[in-house]
Order: sequence, then structure tokens, then C-alpha cells
Amino acid sequence: MNTINETNFKFSNQKSVYKGKVREVYNINDELLVMIATDRLSAFDVVLPRQIPFKGQILNQIATKMMNDTSDIVPNWLIANPDENVAIGHLCKPFKVEMVIRGYLSGHAAREYKAGKRVLCGVAMPNDLKENDQFPTPIITPSTKAENGEHDEDISREDILANQIVSETDYLVLEDYTRKLFQRGTEIAAKRGLILVDTKYEFGKTKEGKIVLIDEIHTPDSSRYFYAEGYQERQDKGESQKQLSKEFVRQWLIEQGFQGKENQQIPEMSDAKILEISNRYIELYEQITGEKFVKASTENVLDRINKNVSKFLLQYKK
Repeated sequence: MNTINETNFKFSNQKSVYKGKVREVYNINDELLVMIATDRLSAFDVVLPRQIPFKGQILNQIATKMMNDTSDIVPNWLIANPDENVAIGHLCKPFKVEMVIRGYLSGHAAREYKAGKRVLCGVAMPNDLKENDQFPTPIITPSTKAENGEHDEDISREDILANQIVSETDYLVLEDYTRKLFQRGTEIAAKRGLILVDTKYEFGKTKEGKIVLIDEIHTPDSSRYFYAEGYQERQDKGESQKQLSKEFVRQWLIEQGFQGKENQQIPEMSDAKILEISNRYIELYEQITGEKFVKASTENVLDRINKNVSKFLLQYKK
């Protein structure tokens, strides 16, 4: 099965290309960005050696749907989706922070809590919480936006402002947008029998100075979901939560002795493990969107993307 590891397109009026962990972003005439979701898989800020069939399509289509479902409360960068793996939007200057918001003590927050920390990114966490308990109110725990290959780092609101990474005026907007998006995402998830546990949002500024949502939103790569049914029962019994997120990949890697730390060897994934992960991503798509996943043809997939994007750019008018 053909997967997308990397792309090397030369689109009309292309100025540059940025290759992130799982997406590749083409600058068209300093006006548009063509974002291609590859099938690469990253965990602990490390890109793993093998790709996951249909992962890029799944993430792109979830993000597109969620952007459309939140555009009435927060403006976003998106213009069109000419291909299953592609989003095209306005060129923006990204803020150098990721806005992480957590409704529950899970994942990274739970690991820090277990290590004895009661303050995360300058935000106090209550005592006597169990892993996966709900916070009294969602907490915003930003992280730095690391360069490719480096680790994102926790950072407090105070340090963001003190180091002038974001102006106070803009940061207040980022916080407001983050809370509004998380509330909407929580409502959407509830309709699907899910709990939106935590997520991250990225924002940028258009040429006109407008702050907009960019990148992905409410996907299993950027978010953690629990199944609502049985949540409280599992908490009461001290059992693990049934969840929809990339956490199952992280947990498998941890079991194999890998957490992205220096001198750790990336474990090899068998064909069966790759297929299992692909099927889990399809399950995630269908559960999160409530729609049946339709696999795009992977025959000559790079040619397909090239043709679809080139056709859009030819016809695009401001």
C-alpha cells in the first residue's frame, strides 16, 4: 500500500517549503500556504521510521471538518481542500507558542503530577487528584513551538509575556480563542459519546494582522479523547480509561523502552502493528466525525496531489 513519506513538489509561484514532523507546507507567492498531511507518525517529538496508511488523509479531513464547525466562533486560515490530503489557506506568521488546554489530569500533565509537581506552566493543580480526574476548570498550559527535531518545552504565561514571545494584547486573544474552541470541541465530542480531554491549538497572524487558527484542530494527533460511557465507573475502580488518541502509540513505545530520550533506540514496528495503528486511526475518524471513512486511492498518490493542487492554484482568485 502506498503511503506518503515526503513530498518534493514544485508548484507554480512556489517560494519555499517547510517540512514539519508530519506536514509539509508550501509557500505560494507569499500569499497562500499549501499544507500536505503526510502519513508520517511522530511521538515524543520524534518522527518514527515507518508511515501509517491513510493517516494523513484522516488528520486532514478531521481538521477540515472541525475548522468548518468552529469558524463561527474563531476565524481560521482555511480556504479550500482540493485533495484528501491537502488544505490550502492564507499565509500567516505563526505565534511561537502552542496553546495547550487540559480538562483532565492525563498524559504529560499526569506524568508531571505523578513526579510530584503541583504547578504546570505556572498553573496550580489541585492536590489529591487521580490520573484522568477532571480539573475543576480547564487549565491552559502553553508550550514553546520547537524547531523540527527539537522538543517542545512547557512555558508559563508569565514567561511568554516577560520574554515578549507574544504581546499581552495578542496573548489575551489566544487565551480567549483557546477556551472558546475547547468549549465547542467539548460539545461536539459529547454528541459523539466522547470526552475531549485535552488538546492544542496553534494560531497565526494574517498579513492584515488578524489572529486566526492555523494547522490542525481536534484530531487524534493534537487531542486526547475518552469514551464517555463508563468513564466514571472506570475512575472509581482505578482502571485505565478507554481512549481515542495517539496515546496508544505512546504507551506502546513506552512499553518498548522508548520515550524519545537520548540514546534510546526507536523500536521496530511490524507490518501487523502498522495495520493495527492504521485501523485505530480509521476508528478515531469515524468516532470523532460520526461519518464513515472513505479511503482515497493510493495509486499514484503523489501525482494525484500534484494535479489537484496545481488545478486549484491555476483557478484561484483572491
